[in-house]
Amino acid sequence: MKVILFANTDWYLWNFRRELAIAIRRYNWEVVLVSPPGPFAERFMELGVRWIPLKMKRDSTNPLHELRSIAALWSIYRQERPDLVHHFTLKSVIHGSLAARLAGIHCQVNAIAGLGYIFSSQSAKARLLRPVVRMLLKAALAGRSTMTIFQNPDDIAAFTAAGLVKQSQIKLIRGSGVDTRRFKPVPRDRDHRCRILLATRLLWSKGVEDYVEAARRLASSGLDAEFLVAGTPDLGSPDCIPPDTIDAWRAEGHVTFLGHVDDIDHLLASIDIVVLPSRYAEGIPRILLEAAASSAALITTDRPGCREIVEDGLTGLLIRPGDTEALTMALRSLIADPERRQQLGGAARRKAEAEFDEQFVIQSTMDVYRQTLSPNVALH
Repeated sequence: MKVILFANTDWYLWNFRRELAIAIRRYNWEVVLVSPPGPFAERFMELGVRWIPLKMKRDSTNPLHELRSIAALWSIYRQERPDLVHHFTLKSVIHGSLAARLAGIHCQVNAIAGLGYIFSSQSAKARLLRPVVRMLLKAALAGRSTMTIFQNPDDIAAFTAAGLVKQSQIKLIRGSGVDTRRFKPVPRDRDHRCRILLATRLLWSKGVEDYVEAARRLASSGLDAEFLVAGTPDLGSPDCIPPDTIDAWRAEGHVTFLGHVDDIDHLLASIDIVVLPSRYAEGIPRILLEAAASSAALITTDRPGCREIVEDGLTGLLIRPGDTEALTMALRSLIADPERRQQLGGAARRKAEAEFDEQFVIQSTMDVYRQTLSPNVALH
């Protein structure tokens, strides 16, 4: 048996689906990864996992470019002849489903991890594209041997209400999971300086500007804390924060920009508070799962996906999207109260262990594969 995993970046496959690929191999299946070229391709080969590059522009809306990408993917599918394809992110779901149908591949699993830029932005471009994307998604998610995985109930409600997918072809799997053995609490000196982290792609919709402004206000009030950002500009997204803006924020000196961080588990071991002030509907943010497993106190917005992890006042604090004052107040309260941080972090860790362990997510995904394939095909 052969499975192809297709996403619009190799970064996504490496960070979120690497363990799934390894698990598929443990079932003695062949797994092939497909994505546009990037810096993580060599790492897949080091793992012994085959990777195929695909020419695809993430930010393109040119119909000719998109048709070329679909044709290139169709060629890969025709050559590889997988038994099942699994597509991640909206654009990959559309491209992958069309290519799979043209190649005669019936068994498809499509993963919807949040509604993304097209459905969350109010820009003229997003509003123009929205009806077209809805139409294409409805076609992509149809098919007798097609299943769609959602990460939160809000997205299920939105897609079913719009008539984009049948209830019988839906599976809820909350996120890509977290390795609770790798991400774990590390005892620290009680009197250390409070360290706060925002780890995300540097997009406007992730609330990076709100975080920088909160750090600016707290620093001007004389509050002593260290504010960090891990992540890089996502130049393939129309929502990308320009590098010049980031350079200007860096020059102010209130926030330290770390760039890409490979050993995020080691970084989280030194962090007290993790912030994700996202302004749009997420799937299940991986950084919140990793921070919860690391027993950090969490502050995020009351948006789909984020509130799946953070129960306000129990496993973290929820604020309104775009409310810089509420973010500043939430940060001030936790910086000043180490015991509250420990209480919230401990509860977040227990929730991560009970509900979001990576092995449970992988097994649930394998069950979807079993359901999608012929009843006569066994995974073992």
